[in-house]
Amino acid sequence: MPMATGVAHGITEGAIRYALSKVQDPEIHRPITELDMVKAVHVAADGKVNVAIFLTVVGCPMKDRLTNDITNAVAAIPGVTGVVVELDVMSTQQRDALKAKLRGGQVDKEIPFAQAGSLTRVYAIASGKGGVGKSSVTVNLAAALAAKGLKVGVIDADIYGHSIPRMLAVTDPPTPIDDMILAPTAPSGVKVMSIGMFTKGNSPVAWRGPMLHRAIQQFLGDTYWGDLDVLLLDLPPGTGDIAISVAQLVPNAEIIVVTTPQQAAAEVAERAGTIAVQTHQRVTGVIENMSYMSCPHCDECVDVFGAGGGTAVAEALTKATGTKVPLLGRVPIDVRLRQGGDSGVPIVVSAPESAAAQVLIGIANKIATRSRGLVGMSLSVSPK
Repeated sequence: MPMATGVAHGITEGAIRYALSKVQDPEIHRPITELDMVKAVHVAADGKVNVAIFLTVVGCPMKDRLTNDITNAVAAIPGVTGVVVELDVMSTQQRDALKAKLRGGQVDKEIPFAQAGSLTRVYAIASGKGGVGKSSVTVNLAAALAAKGLKVGVIDADIYGHSIPRMLAVTDPPTPIDDMILAPTAPSGVKVMSIGMFTKGNSPVAWRGPMLHRAIQQFLGDTYWGDLDVLLLDLPPGTGDIAISVAQLVPNAEIIVVTTPQQAAAEVAERAGTIAVQTHQRVTGVIENMSYMSCPHCDECVDVFGAGGGTAVAEALTKATGTKVPLLGRVPIDVRLRQGGDSGVPIVVSAPESAAAQVLIGIANKIATRSRGLVGMSLSVSPK
């Protein structure tokens, strides 16, 4: 049991524990008192407080931040003249208890988003071909949703072409707790998991189907995501192994199709959305990216890549699925959208007043407030 000894300068154990309850683990985002990380507290006669803390793993990358947060919280108590934080490491039994607590009492791993009672809205962002800006759309939707106060996670499911960590400025590696992984958090508040966090430098990933399936399964089931409101999966282009694996592992995931205006891209995007008929998933809508460019001199809208592709895809998918598939929005070309991907600051954060950002924020509002019902819930049907 965590203990506190000594009382000086009117400092009580209750006051110290209350201060510590305001300190959250930087990766799990829950109070350290709730996670049983407080080993012991000692108050000396001169008002100095010694706090012993259990770290989850040896070499925890957030130990310095945790030490500073604890020091600041306890130092703010009237009468405290100094704070010393001692670090220890959880035993195997303590880590097992922590993992069970994080999994809601479940010892065995499961995919929480696939459970019948899950309230997390899961969207798989798909495209027929590469180069349509699917990842840019994904990170901007994630940042816009997080700015609304929602808890958001992103899985970079494009194993071969992973790019999400750079686009969201995630530099911290995931922290393993035995077989559980803590997803790092981007500056925008979005939790992120990507195979790029486990490879050296810019090394390519050369995996076949079963390994791809296992990677997605680990991202979904082995990662501690916390209580997410929305989870976005940035799928690779096309209708290959990963799209099918997502449908099997999270059958309640809904599909958002990203396309560009030209007819060639629209035809390929239609195939990416039509797979939902085979996997029994709902298509939430279509996003037309690179829709037009505003002339910087006369404000005339120039259809650089043609027009009408997004509408054509939405109409075709409405016919194919038998349900209304709306065009969620038309995102104009803006050089700041590309710059945001390179710098790790999405345009919805750096230039929220821009036309492109306003469209993306509008789309985020639509998918965030969509009412939940039986549509999109798991029917225990797996693709053949």
